[in-house]
Amino acid sequence: MPADPSRTPILLLAAVVAAAAPSLLAYNVSPSPTFLNQALALGTWGGFALLLAAGQRSAAGFAASRAAAPVQLALALIAAAALWSGTAGALPSSLCLSALGLLGAAALLVHSGSAACISDEAGDLFALFSWGFLIAGGLNLAIGLVQVFAPGLADGDWIAVSNITGRAVGNLRQPNHLSSLLLWSALCLAALVFGVVLTASRTGLVSVLVLALWGLLDGRLSWRTRALLLGAPLIYAAGWFGMVRWAEISAHQFGGAARLAETDVSGSRFGIWANTLTLIRSQPWTGVGFGEFNLAWTLTPFPGRPTAFFDHTHNLPLQLAVELGLPLAALVMLALLWGLARMGRRARQAQGEQAVSRRAALMFVLMIGLHSMLEYPLWYAYFLLPTAWAFGYGLGAPPARASLPSRAGRPLMAPAAALMVLLAAFSLWDYSRVSAIFSAAEGSAPLAQRIEEGQHSVFFAHHADYAAATTETEQRLREHAFDGAVHYLLDTRLMMAWAEDLARRGDIDRARHLAARLREFRNPLSDDWFSACKKAPKAGQPLPFQCTPQQQLHGWREFVPRR
Repeated sequence: MPADPSRTPILLLAAVVAAAAPSLLAYNVSPSPTFLNQALALGTWGGFALLLAAGQRSAAGFAASRAAAPVQLALALIAAAALWSGTAGALPSSLCLSALGLLGAAALLVHSGSAACISDEAGDLFALFSWGFLIAGGLNLAIGLVQVFAPGLADGDWIAVSNITGRAVGNLRQPNHLSSLLLWSALCLAALVFGVVLTASRTGLVSVLVLALWGLLDGRLSWRTRALLLGAPLIYAAGWFGMVRWAEISAHQFGGAARLAETDVSGSRFGIWANTLTLIRSQPWTGVGFGEFNLAWTLTPFPGRPTAFFDHTHNLPLQLAVELGLPLAALVMLALLWGLARMGRRARQAQGEQAVSRRAALMFVLMIGLHSMLEYPLWYAYFLLPTAWAFGYGLGAPPARASLPSRAGRPLMAPAAALMVLLAAFSLWDYSRVSAIFSAAEGSAPLAQRIEEGQHSVFFAHHADYAAATTETEQRLREHAFDGAVHYLLDTRLMMAWAEDLARRGDIDRARHLAARLREFRNPLSDDWFSACKKAPKAGQPLPFQCTPQQQLHGWREFVPRR
């Protein structure tokens, strides 16, 4: 147990809160459906790191980050790319600063995990971390059961209403997120595999097979543990069969059956990956810039594009390659693979309790790494931060190699973790400045005043810019609104507003280019806008700009000139 046994309940509570609270929060406030969950993750994981730093016998100073050098290097390279995109590029400062804040928090959690492993209480600390996710998994499983078997009990405030009939989505409202969380928990208790069945996540199924592979190949695990891991696919298969039979008998819908019936097994991923490769070929060396994939992809002609508005490639290596360029992306991926190889080597060399915890940490990272080949979980704080801690733990040098004196490094670690908690609190206040735009209470200030206040937000000004760009508000607030709004997510409403703004300024051909790109999405929300093209124009009046072809092809960078 920890050096001071009286701290065990406090650390266990902190681990449970950090692991569970972000995924249990169903309440959200526009414009972001996940911001409150991510802010809660930032604060609770900062608190966990703070408590660890305050009580560890040896905080190991910079030795902890040196041990975790591969992943810290990868984070530093991505942070440098984000900083460049926000200074030399066109990325708004709010998006740049929010990315840098999360990357800094991840680096802090990597250090915390590595310091925990270096300490002489490493196994106990990882056990507390694991208990946190075991309890989180149990609670999320209960939510998933309600969403599938008793959906009428989901009120939307305490238990989210599933947006996919017959499937469990958790309070994070995404089946793949619930699946990954349950699989992390399943590393501690294989019975939670049934919860993965309820999500009907294809990524979850593959990850269950990885659990079995771990049990098959790792002969140093106890026979009970190996039996649980090897039995995971059988539990999954039995659960799937049981759900199919339940749906038939009870006349309810099981979302997994609909999932199997989908004609596009990739969920449009093959299409977005093909488009991404085209963008990489056109800009292989420097990429489109950190945070600019959605903008570059949307403004580049792809007549057969997927019709959803993608803001990510749904594949980590491709995302890095298209945004950072091949050379820098290769360095980041090599650093991460170097880190995984070092984790594997240290897990093989470890003995006793350390061997178990290191192997579990390695699987923890591999699971989310597998998810990152098909999704983008690491773009969410509630996945990024625990992954960073587990990665750091698995990279920590054996306790015998920790050469720094007791309590070394604590003066830096504890204040940094406290700053992370304060940053979470500040982000809540900062977010309230833009959420007031989208959910005005009785007696609130006029819309123009709320938008202007939101445009001064440190981390979320782009949301206020979106409101200014897509509503009838004062022209002075719209003047530079598109400069910020279009870098977050281009959707139908924003593209129509942007095209009309360009046309009003006399930039007709670029407005036509936007209209042509919007046609490629075939979104019903734009039908009324394009309906004017079906009507004969009045005598002497030209067709609306969205009804006429562009005269030349415009590169996406023409719409966002660099600073």
